Amino acid sequence: MSNLVALVTGSNRGIGKSCIIELAKKGVNVVINYYHHDQEANDLADYIQKTYNVETLVIKCDVSKEEEVETMFNTIIDTFGGLDILVNNASVCRDSLLMDKSIKDFKRILDVNLLGTYLCSKYAGKIMLNNKKGKIINISSTNALDTYYPESCDYDASKAGVISLTHNFAREFAPFITVNCVCPGWVKTAMTKDLTYDQVSKEKKKILLGKFAEPEEIAHVVVFLASSKANYINDAIIRVDGGRYND
Repeated sequence: MSNLVALVTGSNRGIGKSCIIELAKKGVNVVINYYHHDQEANDLADYIQKTYNVETLVIKCDVSKEEEVETMFNTIIDTFGGLDILVNNASVCRDSLLMDKSIKDFKRILDVNLLGTYLCSKYAGKIMLNNKKGKIINISSTNALDTYYPESCDYDASKAGVISLTHNFAREFAPFITVNCVCPGWVKTAMTKDLTYDQVSKEKKKILLGKFAEPEEIAHVVVFLASSKANYINDAIIRVDGGRYND
């Protein structure tokens, strides 16, 4: 995978950060995208440059804003000349009582998680179709499948939309670009750090492996899908949740 170029959105922390590190380990040049926490993004770039023999590019971009997304992809083209891998990871979640959610907050979840995935896929697709090759990996959630939480109804809906986009982009970009989707269950990230001990214990009991995933365990699946070993995997929705079952 050396000399390839990958963009991972929302990659200054959590699953995105792990994807950046695991791709860099494979010799992939990486684009670190973020919107908040500048220092984390720059620290990650410094770490990658000191540890792995790859090039890095850090870009601040709100993936829900088309003009910013267009600028980000133009910068990638100007720097690397192309793009081989896109990981749509940028995501936000704001849990609250279903009946108390504001339209503003609900739309923000959809804008980042769903519209952001659409915009980045559209602009990446233009580049990849021109080169007649490329891989897009979307990060959805088991919340889109069957692990529903009313307090996360906006997040659940956005992630279900990501699965729909996966199917449609796979058809639009065939046969040159593979488009697949990873649906993690519970992962040890900033999104889960505020759960209470009782909440974590309750959820772990529903997981056959008895634990939350480490971010790198999700990243390993993403990197596999981005590799040549997954060239015949397309339009797939892959659940990575340790064997979670419903009540």
